[in-house]
Amino acid sequence: MTDQTFDVNAVLKATRDAFAPVIKAQQESFKTLERLARLQYAVAGDVLESGLARVNATLVASSPSELLHKHTELTGQFVEKLRSRAEEFASVTTEIQAKVGEFGADFAAKAVPVKKAA
Repeated sequence: MTDQTFDVNAVLKATRDAFAPVIKAQQESFKTLERLARLQYAVAGDVLESGLARVNATLVASSPSELLHKHTELTGQFVEKLRSRAEEFASVTTEIQAKVGEFGADFAAKAVPVKKAA
């Protein structure tokens, strides 16, 4: 019979090392989720601003042609804002794809081949 002591610190260190990429991936995913939520919130703010500006233009306009001109101008501004937000979303998704690739490489690097008992 062998007397081996059970080293709790070694087990905890091995567990931390094994799950380090998972924890890092989880932290990064929460940061990305927060960033996407902030972008969605910004788009909702743009929609609200555009709607309020349209209501204001409707109340202030003195003629139908002036109203049409103002609405056309507001639509152009709104489309430009949405275009810039779409570019932001595209850059975020590109960054997400790069991070996923990094995490895949980290997981593969941490993978230890299983040794068969002889």
